[in-house]
Amino acid sequence: MPAETPRATNGARAQRSAARREAILAAALDEFSAQGFTAARLDDVARRAGVAKGTIYLHFRDKEALFQELIGSVLAPFVDTLEAALAADIPARAMADQIVELFVTQVYGTRRQEVIRLIVTEGPRFPSLAEFYYRHVLSRVMAAMREWMRRAAARGELASDAFIRFPQLMGAPAIVAILWHGLFERFEPLDVRAFLHAQLDLVFGRKPCGE
Repeated sequence: MPAETPRATNGARAQRSAARREAILAAALDEFSAQGFTAARLDDVARRAGVAKGTIYLHFRDKEALFQELIGSVLAPFVDTLEAALAADIPARAMADQIVELFVTQVYGTRRQEVIRLIVTEGPRFPSLAEFYYRHVLSRVMAAMREWMRRAAARGELASDAFIRFPQLMGAPAIVAILWHGLFERFEPLDVRAFLHAQLDLVFGRKPCGE
């Protein structure tokens, strides 16, 4: 068999490194979700990932850097999708219905909700994690929602500018749904689609039957 070229060797090495990095991120999500950020240990992350603890430090400076990368790798693709969706020039209620579906299928129905719940629970004790999440996720979402609401207001689709001034009002039920799922779902399951659409009815008015 012909010897591998340096380029092929480097490519294979890069693929193995990328695979180990992904395994570490997946293991970190498992460990952080099970133990919380404070109690999670990099030794246990390494065990879950099937790598030596020192391998983690080849990719991430420390536990906090690992968690920041987890935020970016898990949530950034969704933020990109949300920004692109909110840029479309369609009626506000139709847009809101699309956003509900994006949230249900790409956040609530996936492990992304675990990352958000971790930020809510661990952020007060680790301000740098909360700041990272705000700058790289939340501020982008709020800016896109403000611009969407400004366009809706210009078309006369909003009775108030409250959602422009406070885009948190539009996103609050999504956070409530995530917290409810983690705390109370076993006592009283939440129909998250119906819950979020009920809020849209309050904002935009109830849709006619059959729509």
